[in-house]
Amino acid sequence: MRSLFIYTICIFCSVSPLKSIAQNVKRPNILVIFSDDHTNQSISAYGSKLMQTPNIDRIANQGALFTRTFVTNSLCAPSRAVLLTGKYSHVNGLMDNGPRRNFDGSQVQVQKLLSKANYQTAWIGKWHLVSLPVGFDYWKILPDQGNYFQPDFIEMSKDTVKHKGYVTNLISDFSLDWINKRDTSKPFFLVVGEKATHRNWMPAVEDLGAYDEQQFPMPENFFDTYEGRTAAHEQDMTVNKTMLIGDDLKINVNFDKPGMFGRLSADEKIAYKNYYAKIGMEYEKVKSDSIALIKWKYQRYLKDYLATAKSLDRNIGRILDYLEKSGLADNTVVMYASDQGFYMGEHGWFDKRFMYEESLKTPFVIKYPHHIKPGTVVKDLVVNIDFAPTFLDIAGVPVPVEIQGKSFLPLMTQPNKVIPWRSGMYYHYYEYPQPHKVPPHFGIRTLRYKLIRFYGPRNEWELFDLKKDPTEMHNLIHDQAQTNTIAVLKKQLVVLIKEYKDKDALEILKND
Repeated sequence: MRSLFIYTICIFCSVSPLKSIAQNVKRPNILVIFSDDHTNQSISAYGSKLMQTPNIDRIANQGALFTRTFVTNSLCAPSRAVLLTGKYSHVNGLMDNGPRRNFDGSQVQVQKLLSKANYQTAWIGKWHLVSLPVGFDYWKILPDQGNYFQPDFIEMSKDTVKHKGYVTNLISDFSLDWINKRDTSKPFFLVVGEKATHRNWMPAVEDLGAYDEQQFPMPENFFDTYEGRTAAHEQDMTVNKTMLIGDDLKINVNFDKPGMFGRLSADEKIAYKNYYAKIGMEYEKVKSDSIALIKWKYQRYLKDYLATAKSLDRNIGRILDYLEKSGLADNTVVMYASDQGFYMGEHGWFDKRFMYEESLKTPFVIKYPHHIKPGTVVKDLVVNIDFAPTFLDIAGVPVPVEIQGKSFLPLMTQPNKVIPWRSGMYYHYYEYPQPHKVPPHFGIRTLRYKLIRFYGPRNEWELFDLKKDPTEMHNLIHDQAQTNTIAVLKKQLVVLIKEYKDKDALEILKND
């Protein structure tokens, strides 16, 4: 009898405790909806007065809304590389949208680590990293920026196939089809890479004119003169001078010419021609009045941008509805974010790049049933290097030492607990001079202050008190009352530069 008891104990002990736990705990699916150039100012969960986004709001209401989520480098391709690697641009090797955009797929990436943990992985939609995806079980991507209508997609066979339809609808179709056909014995990690709301803002035909009855208030600093901010003065990204009457605002366009407009179907061309013919008549009335023209351009920019965003939000609703109807919603983490923010006329601009708030911030909402209390608001400083380690943490996968971010899972699952967290975030932008003449710069953003060091064509500092000056109009770098604050921030900046191993930035500071 005693020998039988011992034998039974030995059999029990031979089963790995970790394996036993893994078999009894159903790991969540992770679905990441990652848009392009979508900004907090156009999302109603963030208090937007421009439009309603009921489906993005659904994610926030059912989970958490993050109010201080920032990017390390406000540019399309670099942000995607950060999402995959959890590392800064100077470490993952992808620093801009130019010649250095060929992403090294051999390095450690989140999907590879999840695959090893028996997750099915996929990326569908905009990729923008030149080199083809590596380490995914499935992918179907837009070449380069992709097109809004009848877009090409590169298949895993490396064939490029043209598909009929509107890009946001198609990306949702392909994503839902993959979810439906996946191996249901495994959890999945899927990135839905949206093209919207990237320039040149071509709405779906059903959304043309969706906001024509609205007159949007101009930002108070739209006519910014950039006093005390040389880099801001020298940029080339204003609604007034940089935004194109033709390609951007679609006035006097030949919709039959090859390129993005030539991809419209016959019916779509008729709809676009009829709609923009009316807009062209508006333009004729204001084109000779410089002030009236710039105000009109601002209104047209927002109306096309927001109409493009309308389809994005609608398709997010399609995905959420599918998860609910299929029974997947209860065990699926859904995250929505953009690759960075965007200017909606603030400082007179569109585009991104600068370390100023509108482009530094990205919207970020996430729901995780049974783990995140609905309506949670997180105000901590979260950075996009934190996305990858958070995915791994949710999946129960160890985070490699080389990943520079850290999991913010405790911030959203234990909102009332004091958790040690960063007091400042680090930023470094590189692309110059084209396309918008924004000088390279790096800096630190704390809860109250922002210190920026421009270099290259510029050699100067900027300081902003975000509490007193949230729109960043007053550079305090030469204010004697800020001497101690500047000294403290510079020390904190050096600490971050060393922590993230940015040797180039450190060398610049050594020569100051």
